[in-house]
Amino acid sequence: MSLDLLSTPAATRPWTDAASYWGGMTRAVGDRSGPVAAVNVDALRYNALDLLVRAGGVPIRVASKSVRVREILDAVLALPGYRGILAFTLPEALWLAETHDDIVVGYPTADREAVQELVRDELSASRITLMVDDPAQLDLIDAVAPPGSRPELRIAVDADASWRAPGLGHIGVLRSPVHDPAEVASLARAIAYRAGFRLVGLMMYEAQIAGQGDAGPGAAAIRWVQHRSAAELFERRAAIVAALRDIAPLEFVNGGGTGSLELTASDQSVTEVTAGSGLLAGHLFDGYRAFTPAPAAAFALEVVRKPEPDVATVLGGGWIASGPPAATRQPVAVWPRGLHTVPREGAGEVQTPLRGGAARMLHVGDRVWFRHAKSGELAERIDSYHLVDGNGRVGSVRTYRGEGKAFL
Repeated sequence: MSLDLLSTPAATRPWTDAASYWGGMTRAVGDRSGPVAAVNVDALRYNALDLLVRAGGVPIRVASKSVRVREILDAVLALPGYRGILAFTLPEALWLAETHDDIVVGYPTADREAVQELVRDELSASRITLMVDDPAQLDLIDAVAPPGSRPELRIAVDADASWRAPGLGHIGVLRSPVHDPAEVASLARAIAYRAGFRLVGLMMYEAQIAGQGDAGPGAAAIRWVQHRSAAELFERRAAIVAALRDIAPLEFVNGGGTGSLELTASDQSVTEVTAGSGLLAGHLFDGYRAFTPAPAAAFALEVVRKPEPDVATVLGGGWIASGPPAATRQPVAVWPRGLHTVPREGAGEVQTPLRGGAARMLHVGDRVWFRHAKSGELAERIDSYHLVDGNGRVGSVRTYRGEGKAFL
């Protein structure tokens, strides 16, 4: 089927009535055995349109790692306001470039075979922008294919958007080694003046704002850090962009993520923002004040045993998200309500015991719905998502895995 997000949104938000929403999801996949994953089309449409509102007219580049389903990527990109893909590996970008013409690889690559494939295909080379933060990454490419033997390659600089806070040190993720305007400009000149490369863009991802919820425990301190980090970043990013535009005519300046769309879009230095997690809405994105995503993607596991009256054990469940090894990376049981994992076992490889009053009402063969912590990583566990709307199951879409692809 062709997934259509352009049709008129539903007047109601069915996910606000948990019993009705998850009951409908259960009925929609009731004839399917084993672990099943589903995407609610109404919730996906709501999230996609809400992201556009939050971006305030600034184009959104879709982060493919947070989706990993080509038909969903295509459907989102068909919506006015979305433009281009931020891929996570070069092999993925090469595959997507068969049907898409604006792909930025969000991370540097050391994949020599993929570089060889890229330089052999002029069309792909014209559609894909590589990310660098160190001249050594250019050296690797030149070692694979010297400038005179290949097409000119499109390059973007990844500049560090973290905050070097007085007295606190590094606030943010450890990404690019270039931080100050002079450092970024020096790298940009090295790219612009080097044969075989063309500097076309800049990316600065403020993870300490976009990837950190501001409505949970410790929220006041988080908001204090984010406010001061944003003020510093706006000033520094403007200086970096001004310096780079004196070196090369930038096609794009990319920033932000699902958690910071309003803020990043308000920065006059930015020409586009990135979002992906907000589409399928893993539960890590429940703790933000600025938006409340609909739980579009979920998976259901079957009860296979009852070791105690208030414990229901489902088959599987250890679908842990990347990041620090904390409870927040476990999937969360969302329906029936009142179920939680057992501290000594957590979400297990082959079984997950769930304790709570609701377990007394569950029987062997019943289903429990979970939400994954992160939006895209669920797709690495399943071959397809069932598509569900208010009328029941309306089709399915294959994940990257279902298409025989495993990029990371």
